[in-house]
Amino acid sequence: QVQLVESGGGSVQPGGSLRLSCAASGSIFRFYAMGWYRQAPGKQREMVAGITSGGDTNYADSVKDRFTISRDNAAKTVYLQMNSLKPEDTAIYYCKLQTSGRVYWGQGTPVTVSS
Repeated sequence: QVQLVESGGGSVQPGGSLRLSCAASGSIFRFYAMGWYRQAPGKQREMVAGITSGGDTNYADSVKDRFTISRDNAAKTVYLQMNSLKPEDTAIYYCKLQTSGRVYWGQGTPVTVSS
């Protein structure tokens, strides 16, 4: 019943920035935790950043001080501001919504960082 739509991915040079957006359907968005995950070719999907319904955040060590997750409950949208991008950030980025009983995923948006 919940649909997540990511946008904002693309190709950038090292040191560049991107802002990812994830728009959610439903009327109870503000009650749930949200997160961003990524999966690079040949690797497991990993958590990048998470944000609770109350606004508390956490980040993977590899992106701390470079990425910022935020949410706009009125717009039913979660964002990931990505600065100082590195080639190792190249992956497909997925938006996640966690309810008490289910997990919802977006389709994913690709990010490529290369010279």
